[in-house]
Amino acid sequence: MKKILFIFIINLFPAQESWNLQKCLDYASTNHPLIKQATVNIQKNDRQIAASKGMLLPSVNAGVNHSYSFGSSINQSNNQREALNTQYDQVFAQANAELFNWKNYLNISLSKLNKTTSTYKLKQAQNEVKLNVIQTFFAYQNSKSWLDVLETQISGIEEQIKRTEKEVEIGNRSKSDVYDIKANLGTLQEQWVSAKNQRDLAKINLLNALNLQDDSIDFVMAEEGLLSENFSDSEFTQKLIENNPAYKTILAEIQAQEKNISIERSGYLPTLTGNYSWSTFYNKFLGNNQSVNINFSDQFSQNKNQSVSFGLNIPIFNKFQVKNNVEIAKLNVINSNYDKDLIVNDLAKSINSIRAQFLNAQEKYNLLELNFENQRLSFQKSEEKYKEGLMDAYTFFVVRNNWLQANYNLINSKNDVIQQTELLKILKNGF
Repeated sequence: MKKILFIFIINLFPAQESWNLQKCLDYASTNHPLIKQATVNIQKNDRQIAASKGMLLPSVNAGVNHSYSFGSSINQSNNQREALNTQYDQVFAQANAELFNWKNYLNISLSKLNKTTSTYKLKQAQNEVKLNVIQTFFAYQNSKSWLDVLETQISGIEEQIKRTEKEVEIGNRSKSDVYDIKANLGTLQEQWVSAKNQRDLAKINLLNALNLQDDSIDFVMAEEGLLSENFSDSEFTQKLIENNPAYKTILAEIQAQEKNISIERSGYLPTLTGNYSWSTFYNKFLGNNQSVNINFSDQFSQNKNQSVSFGLNIPIFNKFQVKNNVEIAKLNVINSNYDKDLIVNDLAKSINSIRAQFLNAQEKYNLLELNFENQRLSFQKSEEKYKEGLMDAYTFFVVRNNWLQANYNLINSKNDVIQQTELLKILKNGF
């Protein structure tokens, strides 16, 4: 019965889901709010392109008017003003079109440039989210590894206390050895509490980077070998900068600002408009004059009117508004070029920093890997000496901690190399 109950409880609570770095990146690159906002902006730009193209089409509207007039009114039959009460109904339809307005065509080009900019911004947002996920993911892995080291130390030292207490009872060791080990245990327990807090905060930061509130996910490292990078290319940094979506974004924004200059200059150009209208009306006399009313169908046919008109608008003086707008647009281009310089500077700093950290992490890992075997052999020999009573408890505690620290340093160094590799992958993929 107990076995059945245990199986039921296991099935009731689903197993914890494990996510590696790639799954984290895939999830964040599609579900993060920054990505969704950038996607919506692309859709908005599609609408803006359609709206700009719609400005080339005529606008058509139709309507009816129904009104009453009391007192002095125009007699529609003789076109004379008389003391009349009338009912007036009008039906009309009209179409207006800008036959030539260069600004409309420029706005279409600007809308397309804005969409291109939004596409680059989407990729830029994905890169920024991924870079943040990578950094928080490895911060969590390192803090978790350190906690595992401390838990291993505490578990080992507790066993060491039990074994030493038995040796004290039979007279092989002094009581002071037990006190030394317990004092070290207290220090480790304090470190364990701090490490646990650091791990929990690191996981909160990782969940925040993923925009997740589910704390049941277990983030694990995937089994993968270390990759090497070739930095011998003298144009390595420049190529990564030119391929970066942040750089492509600012170039597209500069093109848009340059297009704005042409749009503002179009205010100097004339515009040609056309208009077509059709209308008819029904006029009805109220009161004593109703006998002279013409029926609705006859009036509807007789009062039809159509008109076609064309207009040419030539700007002569516009209070210097166009001139000032053109100059402002030129200043915006200059300002955007300064933004480009800032972005290039920041990207160069980031790329060179990652490259330097990668090389240093790789060199450190190679050294630690060479020293790791020596640390392992040293620990084995020390453990044998301690069991034989040839080494005191405190010295063995120090050797054991050095061995565990060497394990952690190697894991941490490997994680650092992989982290810098993943960061470089994001920068190299570009757009």
